[in-house]
Amino acid sequence: MTLFRQIYSLLFSLFLLVVASLGYVQFTETQSFLTKQMESDLNNASTSLGLMLTPALQAGDTAAAETLVNVIFEGGYYQNVKLTWMVDGKQQEWNNPLRIEDVPQWFINLNLFKTIKKQSTITSGWLQLAQLEITAHPGFGYHELWRIMSNTIIAFSLLFLVAIFTARIGLTWILKPLHTLSEHAKSIAARQFGPGMALPKTTELKDLVTAFNSMSAQLKQVFHSLDEEVGALRKKNLVDPASGLPNRQYLVSRLNGWLSEPSSGALFLAKLDWLEEVHSKYGYQVRDETIRILAEKFQLQLNEITPSVIGRIAAYEFAFLVTDVEHDQISKYLQTLIRTINQEMSKAGCKPNEDFAIGIAERIGQMNVSDILAQADNALQKALQENKTFHWFETTEQQLFTREQWRDNLSHAISNKKFKFRWQPIQFCDGDGIAQRELYCQLELGDQLAHAGQFMPYIELLSLGALLDKCLIETVYEQKLLERSYEPLAIKLTHQSINDPQFHEWLNHFLRNATFIERICFEIPEAGVYSDLKSCQHLCNIIRDNGAKFGIDHFGRQFGSMSYLQELRPSYVKLDQSFAYYDETHHNSELCRALINVAKGLDIQVIVTGIQEKAQLERFNELRTDAYQGFIAPPVSLD
Repeated sequence: MTLFRQIYSLLFSLFLLVVASLGYVQFTETQSFLTKQMESDLNNASTSLGLMLTPALQAGDTAAAETLVNVIFEGGYYQNVKLTWMVDGKQQEWNNPLRIEDVPQWFINLNLFKTIKKQSTITSGWLQLAQLEITAHPGFGYHELWRIMSNTIIAFSLLFLVAIFTARIGLTWILKPLHTLSEHAKSIAARQFGPGMALPKTTELKDLVTAFNSMSAQLKQVFHSLDEEVGALRKKNLVDPASGLPNRQYLVSRLNGWLSEPSSGALFLAKLDWLEEVHSKYGYQVRDETIRILAEKFQLQLNEITPSVIGRIAAYEFAFLVTDVEHDQISKYLQTLIRTINQEMSKAGCKPNEDFAIGIAERIGQMNVSDILAQADNALQKALQENKTFHWFETTEQQLFTREQWRDNLSHAISNKKFKFRWQPIQFCDGDGIAQRELYCQLELGDQLAHAGQFMPYIELLSLGALLDKCLIETVYEQKLLERSYEPLAIKLTHQSINDPQFHEWLNHFLRNATFIERICFEIPEAGVYSDLKSCQHLCNIIRDNGAKFGIDHFGRQFGSMSYLQELRPSYVKLDQSFAYYDETHHNSELCRALINVAKGLDIQVIVTGIQEKAQLERFNELRTDAYQGFIAPPVSLD
């Protein structure tokens, strides 16, 4: 029973007790008053009737005596009158039946009034003439008692209704802070630390609200401290102090993650020897300031072309990782890079197009970090040897299709649901079963089977992400994949789907009519969260409200606050697989531990990705992660 109902019941009981007490007092007092009134009236009637009867009794006039008695008896206030003549013992008796109008019989049957009689002797001097006995009629008493009690009950009923209504309004107002406190407590339990509650006027509740506000503020501060710790560790371990750009360690880890995912793009290596000239002319302070300004220009102008990872990997060497783009976009990025370098060289008093070189290596087929770094470095050395501003690493591998061919083939394959599926188990770290399975797909493009690494870059480039996700989800249900495993099935959503209101509307309608909702997990890349948090919130609310789950993929990859976790409240996060490639000597465990603590502090499950061997897994087991994913447990075909 709620506190409201408990207090409400208590007030109701107290009110009934008071009403019952007042009703009882009113009833007994009224009954006593009416009884005394009837006794008084009976005494008066007996005395007056005796005086009136004396002449008639002296004369022996029976008729006159009877007439006098009838006059009094017909008033209805007397139940019985008995006159006994002393001379001859003759008796005359008058009776009035006990019938009372407007009073229920059950009330009369309660016998609330005792029989009241008055006997008197009528005398003349010393001579006794007759014996007179009058019995009072209780009808007046019953009638008045019933009238008074009926009115009292009606008045008390109206008062009761008013009291109940007033009590409900009053209790609702008084207990409103408790309701607010309950909602606030639920938010804290869900690790949502919003603004403090307003203090109520009630002293006891004020103390309670103050205590809750203090607890919420402390927990919020703990989260902010963890968030700040992550930022500090990132800056310490992954950021170059002079430029403010990611360092070589971070870039290598991103390369590992990029090459293990379906994507496209290129790696640029730039050697800016003209910075040495700046150092010689103006000193290291001017050089460092030039590097800082140059880094800002890189981030501002290059990211307008396409999002990229820009890092300083050596004193005068910079790396540029451009992902999910085709060759033409890479060329445009290169042109902007050269223009930006020349602009800053002119400002520093150096000759443009001299003392710098750029090597470019595109991602072609299956590659590892060593391969693409070697190709980019070979291209850089070639540019330096030939005294050119840039050089592309030459490859003989041909693209499958042109851009328009990709559009036609992908649109046809997706619309006709030409999917081939695999799934990969994500296992609990404690060895107790499978947490979920992640779904991978391939597309039949004519007579060729394209894997995600080949077609996904064009999916994003051609804005086919929402179409892909719709058809893929429908196919999952058509092929009854959710029924083939009791574990949840993880489906990655594209960037376009995250930002597309029409896809949100479609997904909401689809999930409302779908089955096995609890077995679906939608994964949102962290980059999508940072790019459009509002759209992510809307999408996540749709997923959650329909009973499905969602998680954040590539957790910890982006440089930024983790506060979005409080707003989105995902069921799990997948630690970016770049962390799996960090060397322990680089203090990776500190950053990993801080990221994991942020998620754990919000009661979010942490899944480690990129696990290839047991040694990696053992290192993460010490960090209290929940589950792991990687080619240590490879994907399995669903054909």
